[in-house]
Amino acid sequence: MRFLIVPFLNWARKLKYPTLFKITAGLFIFSLLLPPGLDPIPFLDEIVFGLGTLLLANWRQRKSETPLSKPPIEGERTG
Repeated sequence: MRFLIVPFLNWARKLKYPTLFKITAGLFIFSLLLPPGLDPIPFLDEIVFGLGTLLLANWRQRKSETPLSKPPIEGERTG
């Protein structure tokens, strides 16, 4: 199981937020529409959970990259 999911999640880790969100949402909706017991994509639920984790981690990194205060403008007096 691990050797099937890990390469896909490593590829997904490189995606930016909008693309990762669209893939995660699409697979989640696809898995909701399937009747119980029908699983055309092996480990679909595990893939959706992994993508959701990457989505939340990407969201956290994006928020931490924003500066807390503006850098001073050249020639501006600080203090």
